Amino acid sequence: MRMWSGDEQFAFFENILFLALGHSVEVVEARFLSGGDINTAAQVFTSEGLYFAKWNTADKAGMFESEARGLDLLRKTEAIHIPNVIGYGQQHDKSFLLLEYIDSATPQRNYWETLGHSLAVIHSHTQPTFGLHFNNFIGSLPQDNTPGTNGPEFFFQQRLLPQAGMALYKGLIDKDLYDRFFRLHRHLPDLLPNERPALLHGDLWSSNVMVNEEGAPALIDPAVYYGFREAELAFTKLFGGFEQRFYDAYNETFPLEDDFEERVPIYNLYPLLVHVNLFGSGYVSGVEKVLRRF
Repeated sequence: MRMWSGDEQFAFFENILFLALGHSVEVVEARFLSGGDINTAAQVFTSEGLYFAKWNTADKAGMFESEARGLDLLRKTEAIHIPNVIGYGQQHDKSFLLLEYIDSATPQRNYWETLGHSLAVIHSHTQPTFGLHFNNFIGSLPQDNTPGTNGPEFFFQQRLLPQAGMALYKGLIDKDLYDRFFRLHRHLPDLLPNERPALLHGDLWSSNVMVNEEGAPALIDPAVYYGFREAELAFTKLFGGFEQRFYDAYNETFPLEDDFEERVPIYNLYPLLVHVNLFGSGYVSGVEKVLRRF
């Protein structure tokens, strides 16, 4: 993406604000934010308040639309702070998403307990089928949410197999490793619990949890679907984990099935494969380790 002049930047922000709000707003300042691997983002100061904007090329419009729908779905649970969606769409050669800006403060003393309890409340929302009524993305990768009533089959067909197939196509894994997923497939009904589908954030790790202006937790960047709630908890442990108080509060609110820790590596095959496809073969050894164990 080419560099913009200052005038071009302000014109872009004013245009997307007009599209989202339906009236003109003066942009006073824009500060570009770091930390995203996929999109470009900025804090936008205006005559009517502060906004968060992120954007990408025009072909990513579906990614922002599905993210907005996922945020709205999570907000309806009223369990935790989810940023309000101001608008999304396309402006010339760019797609964009405009959100409420979350201004961080010092975490409250019971921050981790609040997060654990709130996530358990989100997971208490259920429906008859695994999946969702629309497809979305995890990172920049398509996520197939075709509904199904069989949890282990959904986990294999809609989660593991598409990512493993993509990795094989890209030459990031070999045919032998790909075939081992089918051997795991035969054992999944015996390995995974018989639980109702739970509403999931879908991409829950430390960078997608924020502290809001009141010191309470807020969730961003979801990849929402109804799935195994244990998969969500497992993902939080993949890159260092959350504080133990979070897990204790979750378990007090919505107790986990016995031997959850034994199943954590199985669930984390999905985010590991996502990282293989997004960031390369450095994550393949983690996949191999899990498949050797199971």
